[in-house]
Amino acid sequence: PQQFDVILDTGSSDLWVADSSCSSCSRVTPVFNDKGSSSFDSSSQATSIQYGSGAVQGQIGTDTVSMGPFKVPKQTFLVAERLTDGLIDGNVSGIMGLAFQAIASTNAVPFWQTLTSNKQLDSPEFSFFLTRFRNDPNASEEEPGGVFTLGGTNSSLFTGDIEFLNMPSLPSPAPSASFWLLQLSAVTVQGKNVKITTGNSALSAIDTGTTLIGGPTEDVAAIWAAVPGSQPVPSMSGFFSFPCDTDVSVTLSFGGKAWPINTADMNLGAIDRRSSQCVGGIFDLGAGSNIGSATGNPNWVVGDTFLKNVYSVFRSSPPSIGFAQLSSVAGGSGAPNGSTATENPSSSSSSKGNGSPYSRAVVSTLFVSIAAGVLVTCLL
Repeated sequence: PQQFDVILDTGSSDLWVADSSCSSCSRVTPVFNDKGSSSFDSSSQATSIQYGSGAVQGQIGTDTVSMGPFKVPKQTFLVAERLTDGLIDGNVSGIMGLAFQAIASTNAVPFWQTLTSNKQLDSPEFSFFLTRFRNDPNASEEEPGGVFTLGGTNSSLFTGDIEFLNMPSLPSPAPSASFWLLQLSAVTVQGKNVKITTGNSALSAIDTGTTLIGGPTEDVAAIWAAVPGSQPVPSMSGFFSFPCDTDVSVTLSFGGKAWPINTADMNLGAIDRRSSQCVGGIFDLGAGSNIGSATGNPNWVVGDTFLKNVYSVFRSSPPSIGFAQLSSVAGGSGAPNGSTATENPSSSSSSKGNGSPYSRAVVSTLFVSIAAGVLVTCLL
């Protein structure tokens, strides 16, 4: 099989890998050779996939895809022939979407959903622990991204119970399941509550494939207004800066506990070498990405700036997302701040972690395989 590293992305639903015919791929990108797979079948159907930071175009095909002990014959995926510069880099060859089929541009059933439907997983869930290398002078360009567990959780990586929150019901015509969504219910900055829009106007995609946190213009402005000395960054649309000697303390709540974000994750570094202002990890989504507004689309995208601070679990039945405090093994740095007022208390439940049927840390990735054709690896 051909083996590839791909980004594990809970904010999208398509699987794609760069093809040997890709005209815009880097020379160092490992590419898929369809002639090297006896089981590959091309549909000759062209399509494109849009992301918040770019797009990819190519032909739809099928092949056997494997990840660890799991295998899906005739998995539909995109063989990418053109993509936006910078969408992937290094040894990464593509993206494996882990959201729901309803938002798949290829109309394919995602790999994890097929495994769930075929009852190949011990439990209808998958989970993440993400590593942190910010401010580590010894970090290489590529480092172990964390641990992905498909079909359960890894109890060594979290402590206490997992707080599960049911995904909200959306008005028609939104599909019942699209993105992994929660409603952001409360934000604190420097220990004080910040007023934000709530309810379905605060739909938040919990997105492992996004580095930062993006939100609505007014809410993001209110967050940074609570940080003394903050100001917009003229050269970076949608971004704010703050004095580099300030620790920005933020918590997010989705209807249950208030989960703190490590101050290191809120600081992206100085604007330039001569500046005493540092760029913040929360940005204006409307100004800083190309995500369109539509029924069921998120108003917030909550990425790794937040997710590095929790153990996260994505459960398909019932559709829900869980967070737990990181264990000392996982570098846990602080418990959540108890409970906040909840708009829907019944949507929260707790669960103890179970075993880990498949768990593996790799260099920012985890392997999948498009087998007789391709082995896919998933980037954390």
